[in-house]
Amino acid sequence: MDASWDHLLLDCTLATLDGETGYGFIENGAVGWRNGVIAYAGPADALPANPKVLAERIESVDGALVTPGLVDCHTHLVFGGDRAGEFEMRLHGESYEAIARAGGGILSTVRTTRAATEDDLFAQSLPRAQALVRDGVTTIEIKSGYGLDLETEMKMLRVAHRIGARLGVTVRTTFLGLHALPPEFAEHRDDYIAMVCEEWLPAVAEEKLADAVDAFCEGIAFAPDEVRHYFEAARKLGLRVKLHADQLSDLGGAALAAGFEGLSADHLECADESGVEAMARAGTVAVLLPGSFYALRETRMPPIMALRQRGVPMAVATDLNPGTSPLRSLRLAINMACTLFRLTPEEAVRGATVNAARALGLHDRGKLSVGQRADVVVWKTRKPAELAYWIGDALASRIFAGGAEMQLRT
Repeated sequence: MDASWDHLLLDCTLATLDGETGYGFIENGAVGWRNGVIAYAGPADALPANPKVLAERIESVDGALVTPGLVDCHTHLVFGGDRAGEFEMRLHGESYEAIARAGGGILSTVRTTRAATEDDLFAQSLPRAQALVRDGVTTIEIKSGYGLDLETEMKMLRVAHRIGARLGVTVRTTFLGLHALPPEFAEHRDDYIAMVCEEWLPAVAEEKLADAVDAFCEGIAFAPDEVRHYFEAARKLGLRVKLHADQLSDLGGAALAAGFEGLSADHLECADESGVEAMARAGTVAVLLPGSFYALRETRMPPIMALRQRGVPMAVATDLNPGTSPLRSLRLAINMACTLFRLTPEEAVRGATVNAARALGLHDRGKLSVGQRADVVVWKTRKPAELAYWIGDALASRIFAGGAEMQLRT
């Protein structure tokens, strides 16, 4: 019998995340793959044949923890410049809303992003993606939303695709057309929304630049009726929806996203019980973003207990962005989800793997089981809870994306 698998890891402490609950913990485990797809994940003593017969390349990881690749399902990592100055302003007492209304916030990043060439934007954004990958991330969602004109929005989405191609990881792109009102449309709000729905969305869809659409439903951004019109236009084009929902106030964003069978509703600090119930019925994932909660020094937590009780899947993401979550480590977001939102380590790890994949509409990753994509991480630990326990430091020792080993550069 000729070896049929490309790679086989032995002596693994597996956290497969297979099943509805638990780590899927296997002490003396093995994981093997062929053509980028997992062929076996389970006890080493249950392998179908002698390892030497099964695989061309066989390695022992000496008892190290092995998990699925992490999935960062909410980032804004393509942007120009930074907003360190606003960080200082907030520490001097200015609120996020006051900074935004004074022309800072999102609009300040819009100016720098518009001014950057595509190559400049790629050069600035690539290191942020590399930081996520070094931390064990093999799938990244990247939103547009800092262009607020069609040319720059499409430039951002092209850069996102270039990042995925350069790094060899999966990048899912989201068109965030309703992020903020551009200054040139300050007196023509309805015209802007009509342009996004009638011209920009079809152009983005025709170029196949986005996998989904997103909006910022908030008092300082866009009203529910405006978002609903945008979502209706997206649905006609076959695009799934996601939503920045109920972060600063309860505008019914969670229920709005669920009403369109949204992939996810994100933030949710102010979501009410009816919103949670609607998400449960629709199967919409709750994406928790502790980085922005931390950076903005918020005190109102998302309704974690209600989400648990209703069985709403909870994902965890970095929300990597220049203003409210300059967080370049999904593993640190896992820790924050535990310390700030009181998730258990198991919930947080599932939130950054199988539930995060679900928030992107991906069902071929997030767990180690036969037929899944061979996104695999070997860690410098032996217990799954350590991924949430250790604060800082690079714990990933080896990363495989689609079965190909990635070169970890510092």
